[in-house]
Amino acid sequence: MNSEPRSNFNNMRLFDNLLEYQKKYPGKVLFRSKQNGIWEDLSVEEVIAESSLLAKALFSVGFRKDDKVGLISNNRPEWNIVDYACQFLGVITVPIYPTLTEDDIAYIFQDAGVKLVFASNLELAEKANRAASNIDGFLGVKTFDRVEDFTHWKDFASGGKSISDEEILRMSSEVKAEDLLTLIYTSGTTGRPKGVMLSHHNLSSNVKACVPCFPLSPDSTALSFLPLCHIYERMLSYLYIGCGISVAYAESMETIGENLKEIKPQLFCTVPRLLEKVYDKIVAKGQELRGIKRSLFFWALGLGQRYELHTDMGWWYRFQLDLANKIIFNKWREALGGEVKFIVSGGAALQPRLARVFSAARIVVMEGYGLTETSPVISVNRYEEENRKIGSVGITVEGVEVKIAADGEILTRGPHVMQGYYKRPDLTAETIDSEGWLHTGDIGEFQNGKFLKITDRKKEMFKTSGGKYIAPQMIENKLKESLVIEQAMVIGDGQKFPAAILVPSFDGLQNWCKLKGIEWKGIKEMLQEKVIQEKFERELAKANAGLAQYEKIKKIKVVEGLWTIEGGEMTPSLKLKRKNLMVRYAREVAEIYEA
Repeated sequence: MNSEPRSNFNNMRLFDNLLEYQKKYPGKVLFRSKQNGIWEDLSVEEVIAESSLLAKALFSVGFRKDDKVGLISNNRPEWNIVDYACQFLGVITVPIYPTLTEDDIAYIFQDAGVKLVFASNLELAEKANRAASNIDGFLGVKTFDRVEDFTHWKDFASGGKSISDEEILRMSSEVKAEDLLTLIYTSGTTGRPKGVMLSHHNLSSNVKACVPCFPLSPDSTALSFLPLCHIYERMLSYLYIGCGISVAYAESMETIGENLKEIKPQLFCTVPRLLEKVYDKIVAKGQELRGIKRSLFFWALGLGQRYELHTDMGWWYRFQLDLANKIIFNKWREALGGEVKFIVSGGAALQPRLARVFSAARIVVMEGYGLTETSPVISVNRYEEENRKIGSVGITVEGVEVKIAADGEILTRGPHVMQGYYKRPDLTAETIDSEGWLHTGDIGEFQNGKFLKITDRKKEMFKTSGGKYIAPQMIENKLKESLVIEQAMVIGDGQKFPAAILVPSFDGLQNWCKLKGIEWKGIKEMLQEKVIQEKFERELAKANAGLAQYEKIKKIKVVEGLWTIEGGEMTPSLKLKRKNLMVRYAREVAEIYEA
């Protein structure tokens, strides 16, 4: 591709981002991935060449503007190469969560009209092939790994050699910023997945709005591990490329710690649950220490938990915190590679204690907020301390309007708002009103005149029989601050009091038993032990502290099985499917309220 890129994010197609990168940073490494234990680099020229050849191959088998290509894969450079190949032709990508059920994948393929799929490995290729079995004119599945019975993507791409550069340049010149870039199917907590229609302009406007929020420089490297099929990581990948940053892909969720030390990134993006696990592991290691080392660890942790932004904590506190950073928190930074300047957190509410402790440890956590339908960023806490507020999701980004409706719902309007739900004008009209305001379904408020705070999901708030409204997410987050609680669902709609179903943290509970000298007999047996039940009651008392009397959880049920996407209890973005959980635990709920 040798076309002239359109710069400055104005009226930009996303592939202009890539071409501008090559123009500004010729020869620079764009992507890194680990193959057979070795990190391999891919330059921007190689990415463009491979994307162009793949675009030619797609063109040669009949793909034209607005056709659909499915993508079901873990994060790897090939994901981006397929994405850019499709962009050069005006072909629409349909990314799929690898964890979705075969039935949901089949529905998405049919609804979108997917003609061809790229899958990362044999398991996903077979899953995609079965899901597409009833699609007329389906052209098959191509794989990123070399596997039997499926065509490797490079072998498929080689079929494009007969197509001229001029043909692809002509196709790319016809792509407009307002054209549909992608269909991202979001399942929500109920019903069939809905196809969110996002244009090049939706995403490029969000990239432009977010660039000033982050202290990014071309010599930075980002580690990527959140799914590229989710709009959060995908938009940020465009932002990285727009800022001249190199992107390294973690091998898997299990190797993030190792990969951080190998790559030594300046930034990465995460979801709160992963930060919680990092924190829990650090605390668990601290609990294993003895003597002065243990005392120093929990002294530093206590300082971190008291940390406040925009507050003079006094010279003695500052002196102690400086010392804690030299002897304790420096090890936290080393565990993240030693060079992390900041972490972006999104996708769910971040526990304030985590923002507090990491900030004290000189690891800036920038919590943000958005939806798939908003490309996604609506607001974000900035790097500068004066533009961060713990417990908030930050300040709205440039070009994004936000207002709070009379009932507390957050509404937003601007170039980031989706074109609508694919083939569902009825749902689009329910979500975007006649004045262009998108109704987020979240309840919130502005603090200090500029910081947006999310208080709950509108549809998840419930009313007790006493007429009091309960915001379950806030209470659930308090419960999950416990090292022995992994998941929580607050219930009580129409009941006399709120209660909770809890899933224990198996590692956390085992570690606690080990520290107390309690013999571990297996999770089922341990949950019957009086000492364990008393432990959960104490954790409940901690969570209830500070809640209004009507919000306090009166009863709990601790259950064994972890809630998962595959089990139907969680959405792909890790939100609770409350209706499904209420059905699963109908007996336990009845026992709570039968008295």
